[in-house]
Amino acid sequence: MTLSIVAIILVIVIAFLAGMEGILDQFQFHQPLVACSLIGLVTGNLEAGVVLGGSLQMIALGWANIGAAVAPDAALASVASSIILVLGGQGAAGVSTAIAIAIPLAVAGLFLTMIVRTIAVPLVHMMDAAAEEGNIRKIELLQIFGICLQGLRIAIPAAALLFIPAETVKGALESMPEWLTTGMAIGGGMVVAVGYAMVINMMANREVWPFFIIGFVVAAISQLTLIALGALGIALAMIYLSLSERGNSSNGGSKGDPLDDILNDY
Repeated sequence: MTLSIVAIILVIVIAFLAGMEGILDQFQFHQPLVACSLIGLVTGNLEAGVVLGGSLQMIALGWANIGAAVAPDAALASVASSIILVLGGQGAAGVSTAIAIAIPLAVAGLFLTMIVRTIAVPLVHMMDAAAEEGNIRKIELLQIFGICLQGLRIAIPAAALLFIPAETVKGALESMPEWLTTGMAIGGGMVVAVGYAMVINMMANREVWPFFIIGFVVAAISQLTLIALGALGIALAMIYLSLSERGNSSNGGSKGDPLDDILNDY
């Protein structure tokens, strides 16, 4: 699929915003569901973008920065895989291949993150010097420059991918043997399951396990749509909050959550 100049510019802008949001977390442009959907929208592949974004989001749910350990780069994975999906011209049928490509891209994005953060170290010293001088304007400009570097971290690779001829990408994807594409689809599905399992591992306790069980059982009912499942989840959350408030008022502040009990003691 050949993209117009307007579409290319919009994709680069989305990539730039996704890179900045990987640090800012303000409007969540770096989240796969948002980035992939927006790129799909501006390139005329909204359905494929949403499907890809939803699948990658399930994987990225388990990615988190813990201490010095940096999570894979969801922004680069989302933007690059979306561009490859669009240029490949396979639509929703190419989502499984794009997912398999996204995982190594997410890991490769850590190298770009390391480069940008290394460059940012002198910026911090320059801001310290500006603070000693009382030059607030210089501090603000250096801060903006540092954030823009994060945007360029995604925008530059995205621009490079966009200038690869669509025929080349499409030919490379179509030349993959069936055993490879099938294996990539299976592997992509397994990675989604692992990402969701990581989320359950972080959230699971005696209070939420019943809701997980209810969700898996209800999801097996084929007549229910995603909207119906979402409405049911909201209803269960409202019931849980209502019962928690009643329990809190009746037992003097304890909700049955050990962490809440500790915090209330303070």
